[in-house]
Formats: sequence, C-alpha cells, structure tokens
Amino acid sequence: MASDTAFPSRGALTVAFAHVAYRAAEEFAGRRTGVAHFEVRTFEELERRAGEADVLAVSGLWRNTLLASARKLRLVQSFSVGTDQYDKALFAKAGVRLANAQGVNERAVAEHAMALILALTRQLHKARDNQRERRWRGMIGDRPLREQELGGKTLIVVGLGRIGARLARLARAFEMRVIGVRRTATPAPAATDEVVDPTGLALALAEADVVALTCPLTPETEGLIGAAALHALKPGALLINVARGKVVDEAALLAALADGRVGAAALDCFHHEPLPPESPFWALPNVLITPHSAGETGQYETNVVDILVDNIERLLSGETALRNQVV
Repeated sequence: MASDTAFPSRGALTVAFAHVAYRAAEEFAGRRTGVAHFEVRTFEELERRAGEADVLAVSGLWRNTLLASARKLRLVQSFSVGTDQYDKALFAKAGVRLANAQGVNERAVAEHAMALILALTRQLHKARDNQRERRWRGMIGDRPLREQELGGKTLIVVGLGRIGARLARLARAFEMRVIGVRRTATPAPAATDEVVDPTGLALALAEADVVALTCPLTPETEGLIGAAALHALKPGALLINVARGKVVDEAALLAALADGRVGAAALDCFHHEPLPPESPFWALPNVLITPHSAGETGQYETNVVDILVDNIERLLSGETALRNQVV
C-alpha cells in the first residue's frame, strides 16, 4: 500500500497530468521544480501509464478503478472543485491523498455569471441571431420587450460561497439590489442587501428580476429549482445557472420557459454533458447556452498548478495538511 511508504524524494518523484485539453504540464515545467512529469490526453493513455505516477493531476479522466493499478500513487490533485467522481473511502483505504481546486475559478465563474446577466438583459443572444440573419432590428414600441437596465433590479444569488459573494459585489457595482440565499442567514456579506435561509427562498424568488445559481450540488440543492420554485418567481424573471445542472429540474424549467414564467435562461451546465443534440434547450430562442465553460480561462492552469506545487512542497517537507485537502 502507498500509505506504508514515505513520500518520494524530489528526484524520485513523478507527476502525471491527465486532461483532454488543459496545458498544465507546460505550466508545471515552467516552475522548474526539479520534479519529473509526463502528460496524457485520453483515459486509455492514463490507464496504461498510471502506475508510473506518484502524483496525478486529473478530473474528468479519473476512474476509481485506477486506484488498483496505480500502486505508487500518493496524491491526486483534482483540476475540478467538485469531487463527486472520487471514492473518498477508497482513497483513504489506499492511503492516497486528495485535494481539490477550490478557489481557482472563483473570479472566472462570477465574471461569467455577470456576463450572462448582461447578455440576457441587453439581449445580446437575440442580436447575434439577427446578425446571422443579416437583419437590422427595428425600434420596439412594446417597452417590456426592449433591452433592460440593471440599476434597481433585484438579483437573487442562491449560494453565497466565494463565487456567489463575488457575484454579489459585481452586481452591486451595477446598482442592483442583491438578496442572498444560503444555509444560514447571518452574518450577511457586505455586498448583499439581505440574506435569507432556504425557508425564505420562495419569498425571495417572488422579488427576483434575475436569479443566479452559484451553489454546490448537494442532497439539499439537487432539484432545488423545480416546479414550485419556478412558480414562485416573478413572471418574466431571468435564470442564470453556473452551479450544477442537477440543481435545476430541467423539465420544469422547459415548461416555465414556454409559459413565460421564466423570461429567459442562461445555462452553463446541464444534467447530461455534453448537452445531447436532441435536447430541446438548443432550439429555444430565450435560452443562452455556454458549454460548462464558466470556470475556464487562460489563467486556469496557473491557478491549479499553484495548488499542486504547494501540496507537493508540503509533502516533501513532511507536512501532512494539504491545501484544499479532501482526503
């Protein structure tokens, strides 16, 4: 078992990077740590070479079956914040440490959510559709159908962790009223006008011009935005989801988009990803889709490798506490 041996010395250590797209190995090489590394892009490559790695940086390519063959493995640094794909009990039994990427995409996701709010209120999705058709939209006499200003509008932020709190600060810069929803209502972050616990969600939704989901997926939040929550919304409200797909009941959302209860939705995540070509969401004119890219920026690898290098140095120096430790 890996837990029976000391963490390898710097010269004996090998780090593997496994991701279909990220350029983390290039980032790591630039740090000049003196630690050997290699990179794979497919699960088949990872499965074949997992036994060479003492440390593995991975997320979507991970399978728990790898623990049986990766006999040298001592640390898994996840590229993702979520760790649902990792069997924590198996990790503990195998003596393999696990750390996540909490905090690396805080700014990116909050900025993406704000961009989606602006896109919907300024109807940029419709402008792009008109551009594709080479159609110059005429003046609109029906005032509710025009683009909207954010000042004075009410934003409900469901989930006031790092991302939600940062989004609240961005929204306040646009002079929005911000109501946060989290497990405990106090103390309220400075960027919010009010904070309620989940029992106050329905009343908060009734005031919402925009609802932004920034909460983690937990048993309590799965299906949180279902038929009852959508019915509680102020008619025509906008929904932004940069959390997880399963926080929303997709069938209920489709119905609410059809009857106007939800005026428009900007969705970065879905129950099934990639979103299947047959999904009805693709064809809806009042839906803006981004491909679970809210947290992806050119800075992402830098931020994750910061955590990875910190954790490697801790283990090399004999420390046991990891940054963003999960197991």
